[in-house]
Amino acid sequence: MPRNRTVRVAVLGSSVQRAAASGFASTRSSALRRRIVVGFLVLLSLVLITLSFRSSVLDPVQGFGASVLRPFEVAANRVARPFRDSVSWTQGVFKAKAENRKLVAENAKLTLQLSQAEATKQQNAFLRAQLHYVDSPSFPQCCTEVGARVLSNPVTPFDQTVTISAGSKAGIALEDVVVTAKGLVGQVTKVYANTSKVMLITDPDSSVRAEDASEGGAVGILDHGSAGDSLVLDGITKDKKVFENDLIITAGSPTGPGQLPSIYPWNIPIGSVTSVGENDVDIYKDIQVQPYVDLSSLESVLVLIPKPPTAAKLKASQ
Repeated sequence: MPRNRTVRVAVLGSSVQRAAASGFASTRSSALRRRIVVGFLVLLSLVLITLSFRSSVLDPVQGFGASVLRPFEVAANRVARPFRDSVSWTQGVFKAKAENRKLVAENAKLTLQLSQAEATKQQNAFLRAQLHYVDSPSFPQCCTEVGARVLSNPVTPFDQTVTISAGSKAGIALEDVVVTAKGLVGQVTKVYANTSKVMLITDPDSSVRAEDASEGGAVGILDHGSAGDSLVLDGITKDKKVFENDLIITAGSPTGPGQLPSIYPWNIPIGSVTSVGENDVDIYKDIQVQPYVDLSSLESVLVLIPKPPTAAKLKASQ
């Protein structure tokens, strides 16, 4: 009996050892196969990518694949479109609400400013009436308008004049101011029966008393600039606050004694400030102005004919 047990133990031990060795070999073989498959797929991918970039061999295959997958792509887009549209609609609603709140706030602010300006205007008119204040003529109440066609534009940069199709028969006289719907053009320098010559504000001989509409007291002389259509506002001291994009208008006649009246009524738009500079040497700012009117290609203009003074103004001025 002991011998049989010994034999059984040996046999069992031998059997267990052979099973363990067989399982380990199977695991190694499976891992090796997986590595071979992965390596083959990687190599195949590299080959296909290379062929796709360097050759047209795969073009038919790619075209066929795109044709096969096209219905799935269309179906996916149709399924996703409602979700994209809903997201876009939601974003649009929130954006519109934000813009609406902003516009409502701006509208309320502008309404308040308008009411304040109207109250100031009425108060100013009342005080002027009480003081019998006589001011320089202002545009557009100062004048009547005569329309005219421009017959010729400036030929050279040194001759900044135009000829218009209206003259003395239409009531035009020397030094009448010429404008367009956008702003100041110049003044009449020669008058004939049916035509007139107009000197533009860009002419070297032109000089316009102008001011910054945003800064009270920033009054200077508008002269011809370095470029053909540029202007320079001279005589503005450094203590005046003038910024880019400020509106420049005609300043009208000065109120001090001994100063010649301006032929240009007050409040005619001229242009906007394009640059403001200053240095330690000059006492005035260097202010460049771009006119609103394209003076190089005028088609029609308006000539301002001064209205005769009323009896009240004549009495106040005496």
